[in-house]
Amino acid sequence: MTTTSSLLSHSATQLSRLVHEGAVSPGEIAAAALERIDAFDGRLKAWVAIDRVAVEAEAALLDREARAGAFRGPLHGVPVGVKDIYDVSGLPTRANAAFLADAPPAARDAASVAALRKAGALILGKTATTTFAMGDPAETVNPWNPAHTPAGSSSGSAAAVAAAMAPAALGTQTAGSVLRPASFCGVVGFKPSFGRISRKGVIPFAWSLDTLGPLTRTVADAALLLDVMTRPEWVAEPEGGRPDTAPQLGVVPRLFPNRLHAEMESMLAAAARRLASAGARVEEAALPAEFELTLEAHHVIMAAEAAAFHSRTYGEHLPEYPPRLRALVETGLLLPATAYLEAQRVRADLLQRTLPLLQRFDALLVPAAAGPAPEGLDFTGDPSFNAPWTMFGPPAIALPGGRDAQGLPLGLQLVGRPRADEALLRVAAWCESVLGAAVPAPLPA
Repeated sequence: MTTTSSLLSHSATQLSRLVHEGAVSPGEIAAAALERIDAFDGRLKAWVAIDRVAVEAEAALLDREARAGAFRGPLHGVPVGVKDIYDVSGLPTRANAAFLADAPPAARDAASVAALRKAGALILGKTATTTFAMGDPAETVNPWNPAHTPAGSSSGSAAAVAAAMAPAALGTQTAGSVLRPASFCGVVGFKPSFGRISRKGVIPFAWSLDTLGPLTRTVADAALLLDVMTRPEWVAEPEGGRPDTAPQLGVVPRLFPNRLHAEMESMLAAAARRLASAGARVEEAALPAEFELTLEAHHVIMAAEAAAFHSRTYGEHLPEYPPRLRALVETGLLLPATAYLEAQRVRADLLQRTLPLLQRFDALLVPAAAGPAPEGLDFTGDPSFNAPWTMFGPPAIALPGGRDAQGLPLGLQLVGRPRADEALLRVAAWCESVLGAAVPAPLPA
C-alpha cells in the first residue's frame, strides 16, 4: 500500500496508474502536495498563488469520479503547477510584474491548461517566474542549494518539480527558460517543436521564439503531457517510449567553448562514453562555421519582438520595469527594421546549414547549460546553450547527466530533428534508461 508520505516521490505516470488502480485517491495526493508545499515553500518560494479551497474541492470531485470509475483521462488526480504567465481560471496572471499585482482572476484557462484539466490533472496553482519571463529573477531558490539560482524564467516550475511538490509543471522558453532550469535543478525539461503546443492564454515575450513545454522528473511524463496538450484524443501509451534500437548521437563537446565550464565538459564526455558502452553509436559532430552568430541573431530578434509587445505598457509603467527587462525593451525600441530583418536572414541561413547535421543523427548531444547553477540569486545563468535551438525551432530536451563537486546538478541536452518530437522523446527515454532518472532534491527534514 502506498503511504501519503511517499506519494510525491512517484512520477506523474506512476501516480496516474495508482489512481486508476484504486491504490490511492486524488484527495490523498492533493493533501500530500499541499503538506509538502507548506513544509518547504517558505524557503524555496516556488509558488506564488494557490487557491486551497478550490484545490481541495476539485480533488474531492476527482475522488468521486474515480470511485465511480469515471476517469477523465490519463492525468486523473495528478498535481500540476503552472508558470505565472499562463492564465488559470480563478487565479490572477501577474507575471511577477509590479503593475499587475492587482490583476483580476482569469476568466478561463489557457488552452494548454484546459487540455490538462480535461485529462484529469489537478492544477495546484501558479509557480514563480522572472518578470515577464525575462532575466530579472524571481525570489525562488535552488532546491539543491538555496544559495544558488534555480535559473529562469521557469524558476518556480523547475524548483517545484525538483522538490517533489508536484510531479510536473508547465514552463515556457524564449531563449533557455525550460532547459536551463531543468539542468540547474536536476529534472527533465522538454522544449517541443516551435508551435507544437498552443500559446493561447499565455503572455507572449517574443512571438517567433516563445515555446511552451513541461518540466517533469521522467521522460515518460514529458511525453504524457505533450500527448495530452496536443492530441484531440489521448492514446494508452504516448509516443515517447524507449526505442528498440540504440540511437545514433552526434556529440558537440565544445559548443561555445569560451562559455563552457570544465565540469560540464567532463560530464558530457562521461555521459557520451556511458551511452556508447550501452550500445549507442556516438560520434563527434561539427556545427557550421560562424554558428556563434546564432546568439547575436537571437538577441536582436528577441529584443525587437519584446519591445513590440511591451511598447503598449512600457511608457506608462516605466518606473516599474526591472533593470534587465527595461534594458532589453529599450534596446529593441532603438533597433532599426534593417537590423531585425538581417537577424532573421542570419537565422534562416544558419538553420539551413545546420539542418543536414540534425537530419544525420537521431539527436545531437550538447550541454544543457554552461555549467552548474551559479551561486547568488541576482543572475539566472547563461542561456546560450539553448537559444540557438529555440531560434531554429526543433525539439530539445534536458536530462540529468551528473553532479559537480558540490553536488549541484549538471544537465545534458538532446536536440532532435525538426518536427520529430516523439522520435526525440524515444531517444531521450533510451538515454535516461542508461544514465538514470531524476531524483528529488534532498531537502532538509
